[in-house]
Amino acid sequence: MKRLLSSFVAVLVGLVFLANASFAKEIKVGVVWPMTGLIAAFGQSAWKGLKLAESLQPKTKDGCVIHPILLDNKGDKVETANAVSKLITDNHVVAIIGAIASSNTLAGAPIAEKNKIPMLTSSATNPLVTKDKKYISRVCFIDPFQGTVGAKYAYNNLHAKTAVVMIEKDQDYSVGLAHSFMKAFKKLGGKILGVEFFQSTDQDYSAQIADIKSKNPDIIYMPSYYQEISLFARQARQYGLKQTIMAGDGAEADALIKIGGKAVEGVTFTTHYDPHAAATPLSKKFLKLFKEKYKEDPDAMAALGADAYFVLVNAIDNAGGCKATPDKINYQIRHTKKFEGVTGVITIDPKAGNAIKSAVIRKVEGGKFVYVTTVNP
Repeated sequence: MKRLLSSFVAVLVGLVFLANASFAKEIKVGVVWPMTGLIAAFGQSAWKGLKLAESLQPKTKDGCVIHPILLDNKGDKVETANAVSKLITDNHVVAIIGAIASSNTLAGAPIAEKNKIPMLTSSATNPLVTKDKKYISRVCFIDPFQGTVGAKYAYNNLHAKTAVVMIEKDQDYSVGLAHSFMKAFKKLGGKILGVEFFQSTDQDYSAQIADIKSKNPDIIYMPSYYQEISLFARQARQYGLKQTIMAGDGAEADALIKIGGKAVEGVTFTTHYDPHAAATPLSKKFLKLFKEKYKEDPDAMAALGADAYFVLVNAIDNAGGCKATPDKINYQIRHTKKFEGVTGVITIDPKAGNAIKSAVIRKVEGGKFVYVTTVNP
C-alpha cells in the first residue's frame, strides 16, 4: 500500500511539474531579418548567431522562456514596415531585433517608435537610424566612426593620397558611410578625385570603371554590400584596374569570396568582429560552440545577431524579468554599460542609443578573410 501511495505521489508530482512547464510564461521577441532576397546571407548568418545565443540563454533569470519570432523582410523596406507592424499588433512582442540594413531599419523604426516598442538593431550603422528616437538603439558602431577608421587606414597604412568613391545611391547605408569616409579622408589631407553613383540592380559597371581608370586614384572606396562589391571587382579587374578596393562592414559575407573569386583578393574593409581577436569570455565560448555546431567560424553578422539577443535578454532581466514592460526594457537597453558581448565590450549611449565600441579591419587574402587590426573609439 505504501509503495502504491509513493508511486501515486511521484506521478502526481510529475504531472504538476509538466503542467508548470507547459504553462511557463513566454516573453515574445520579434526578429526582422532578410532570410531571402539580395542580402539574405546577412540575415541567415545573424539568425545562426541568435539561435546559438538562445541555446545558451533560453530563459530570463526568473524562469520565463524567451521566444524569438522571426519574420523575413526579404531585404525590402515595405516588407520591413509590414513585419514590424505585424509583430506589434498580432504577436504582441515586448521588443524587436532588426533590421539588418540601415534602409530597412529606417522603414521599420517609426512604427516601433510610435508604439513605444524598443527596437534593437544588430547592424544598421547609419546615424539617422537612432536620430531623435527614444525607442531605437543598436549594438553596432555608427558610420561616422566606421568611415573615419577606414579613412585613417587608407591614408596612414595604405598610403593612399587620392580616392574615387562608389556610392550605391538607393541605399542609405552606402550614402551615409561614403560621406563619412570622404569627410575624414579630406580632413587627413587626402583628395577625392571623383564620385561614381550606381543602383542595387545594376549589373554593368563599365561606365564607372572607364571614369575611374581615367582618374587613376590610389584606392577605390565602395561602401556597399557583398554582391555589388564582388560584381564590381570582377569587372574592374577585367578592365585592368589594380587599385585596392576598400569597403565597410557590408562587404563581409562568404558570398563576397564565392562570387568575386580572385578578383576580390586584397579587398579591405572595416567591420565589427574577427573570431581570432575574441576578447571576452563570452566571445571565446561563442566561437567554440559556433564552430562545433556549424563547422565554420562565425562572421560579424552572426556575432552581432548574438549580441543583439544577449543585450536584449540582459535588459529584460534588469527590467524585471517576467514582469518586464517595453518601457522598462527600453530603459535598460539604453543603459547597457560595459556589457561583455561576443563582439567585445558594449556600452550604449543612453541619450543617442548608439553603441560605443571598437572596430576591426579585415581583408581578403588567399581566398579567405584575415584579421588586420582592431581600432578603439
